Amino acid sequence: MRKIIYILLILSLANCGVSKKKTTYSKTRKVSVAPNKNQNLSKETPVPKRAFSRKMGKADEIIETALQFSGVRYKYGGTTKKGMDCSGLLYVAFGENDVKLPRTSYHMAEEGKRIGINNVEKGDLLFFRTSRRAKRINHVGMVVAVENNEVKFVHASSSRGVIVSSLREGYWNSAFVKATRVL
Repeated sequence: MRKIIYILLILSLANCGVSKKKTTYSKTRKVSVAPNKNQNLSKETPVPKRAFSRKMGKADEIIETALQFSGVRYKYGGTTKKGMDCSGLLYVAFGENDVKLPRTSYHMAEEGKRIGINNVEKGDLLFFRTSRRAKRINHVGMVVAVENNEVKFVHASSSRGVIVSSLREGYWNSAFVKATRVL
C-alpha cells in the first residue's frame, strides 16, 4: 500500500509542471507610454502648446511616479508594488509628490475643477462608471499624454494591473463620466 501511495505521489509531482495554466502575456508587461530615465517625458510625447504651464513640471513628476508602477497587479484596496487598485495608484503617485487626494475614486471625483474632455492636459484625472449597475463613479485614471486628440491615461485595470490605455478604446470611451483638474 505504501508503495502505491509513493508512486502516485511521484507521478503527481512530475505532472505539476505540465498541468500549469499558461498565460498569454509575459511576466514583464509593456506600456505604450513609459518614461525614459535619460530623456524628459515631454520630449518623447509632443504636448500641445496649451499644455505648457507652471504646473506641468509637477504633472510630469506625478506621471513618472505613477508609471513606475507599470505592470503591478491589481489588488482591491492596494497601495504597494505587491498590488494596487486605481485610486490607490493615484493616491500614492500624487501623495509622493506632496499633493493630497482622497483615497477612493468616488471622493477624488469631488476634488478639483471639472473640465471638458477637449481641454484635458497631462496630470488631469478621468473618471469612469464601469458597470451599468454602478450608480456612481468607481474607476479613475490620470492623463499621461494628449496626441492628435487621443487621450492616453494610466490606471490600474482589474484584469491587467497598472497599464496605460487610450480613451479611444470603446470600453473606456463608453464608461467615461467626467474629467477634473486638481493641479
